Amino acid sequence: MRTSRDRLRHAIGFELIGLLIVAPLASWLTGVALSHMGPLALFFSVLATVWNYVYNLGFDRLLQRRQGHTRKTLWQRVGHAIGFEGGLLIVALPAMAWWLKISLLEALVLDLGFVIFYLVYAFVYNLLYDKVFPIPAQVTQHA
Repeated sequence: MRTSRDRLRHAIGFELIGLLIVAPLASWLTGVALSHMGPLALFFSVLATVWNYVYNLGFDRLLQRRQGHTRKTLWQRVGHAIGFEGGLLIVALPAMAWWLKISLLEALVLDLGFVIFYLVYAFVYNLLYDKVFPIPAQVTQHA
């Protein structure tokens, strides 16, 4: 299982790279000034960083309990990415609608674009992260 330090590096790297991509992209696509879109993106980045840590810790504990290790199959990675984004959506929609002064439906449409981006991004980032920073070998203890 990953250490807390490794989880922190994972979460911060994920959010920093994502923020550098998504804030300018969202500003450009929506026509909303980066000075207005940037703080919203930063809020979501901080929120997502905390959620990332909590979610990944829980997901790994579930894998450890159910299968005895934390290595993920392709389908577990897909489920992992969908679960992460779904949890984030619960907070994102009302905050986005309020900040941008749009309806929840408009926020949902806008957020769907971000969900698609982050689903792909999360899959690729986590796959590459696991290759660059492999999960340490499990140490078995003999009684």
